[in-house]
Amino acid sequence: MYLEIVTPEAIVFKADVDAVKVPGHAGEFQMLNNHAPIVSTLVEGEVKIQLAASNKELDDELSEDFKKDKSNSNVLYYTIKGGVLEMKDNKAIILAD
Repeated sequence: MYLEIVTPEAIVFKADVDAVKVPGHAGEFQMLNNHAPIVSTLVEGEVKIQLAASNKELDDELSEDFKKDKSNSNVLYYTIKGGVLEMKDNKAIILAD
């Protein structure tokens, strides 16, 4: 699936991913490929991104706000203060604060 993370300043992430875990208003939840359409509010916490494949070009484009998992280079973390998530047609868009 395709994931895009948008902040008021810029699009900070856009790439194919295998999974994304987000801090939802009613609790943390994960979405995989072909997830049912959903719209959810997000609270403060970390977005966990499981990349589809290790991509050197993506590493060069990422800001310092992204943290890599030391035990798995295909996992990234991005901290948000809140926001909204929409998942539709295998594309997830996170509008983050």
